[in-house]
Amino acid sequence: MFIDTDFLRSDEIFLKLEKTVEGNTDKDWLPVYHFAICNKYGTKMGDCDLRIGHNEKAYYGGNIGYYIYKEYRGHHFAGKACKLLFELARRHNMEYLIITCNPDNYASRKACEYAGGILKEVVQLPEQNDMRLNGETEKCIYRFSLHNYLD
Repeated sequence: MFIDTDFLRSDEIFLKLEKTVEGNTDKDWLPVYHFAICNKYGTKMGDCDLRIGHNEKAYYGGNIGYYIYKEYRGHHFAGKACKLLFELARRHNMEYLIITCNPDNYASRKACEYAGGILKEVVQLPEQNDMRLNGETEKCIYRFSLHNYLD
């Protein structure tokens, strides 16, 4: 199921695989890759992950998650990491990806736009959604077509 990820690099950053986690159909968890986002010198600047496949949890939680450490923000590293992950998703024959964020998370919205996402909708989370149970209420749903995406 999981494939080699050594190709996830650009002139500026690379994604270092930290672990993979098998999916769990009983819990509706998709298989996931977890990466460190590193600069070309190997300094860890944040984290990202890619969930392979689609289901309701991935629609509201996204196929990609990312976090950039405060001192490295403002350089599009999240968006650049997403662009690298698009190729991994294509190699898993995914036709599109979803990335979500809270409506007031302007940095994340900017990362989605930088990476070429189209805002599909802003939705209320379902009552039984885990994020809703943790106090979140809305999500911006960005869609990324992998067929139309050019580096």
